[in-house]
Amino acid sequence: MQQRISIQQDFRMPVAELYALLSEHENLSKVFAPAVVTRLRDGDTVRNGVGSVRRLKMPVGAPFEETVTQAVENELIEYRITSGSPLKNHLGTMRFSARPGGGSHLDYTIVFEGRVPFIGGLVRLLLDRGIRRGLGAFA
Repeated sequence: MQQRISIQQDFRMPVAELYALLSEHENLSKVFAPAVVTRLRDGDTVRNGVGSVRRLKMPVGAPFEETVTQAVENELIEYRITSGSPLKNHLGTMRFSARPGGGSHLDYTIVFEGRVPFIGGLVRLLLDRGIRRGLGAFA
């Protein structure tokens, strides 16, 4: 069964600053805590662009890898889990926009399915809570 996480978050910083912060793989350790995020590969044409790969290691379980599949500076980042996960059909999408009067808005959606029954719902609950807490540290 497909799971969906949808997070709307406003930030005081301008879009360019938020995009730079969240496109840098190493900064995602704060967003995905307690996961440790490590860059494995730079993008095809820019460091954090299409083709860049990161590894996420949780305190339990095997590490898994995510690959950026689409990136439009200050507008969009899309990524997929590409190896080592109990999830399938995964797509993470971050959309960035300016807020009237300054600041920025993040529309962050993740869809996925669990490879085994019940894992998808559990991951959704834990991931949703963790990402909201992690993003709150930047807001």
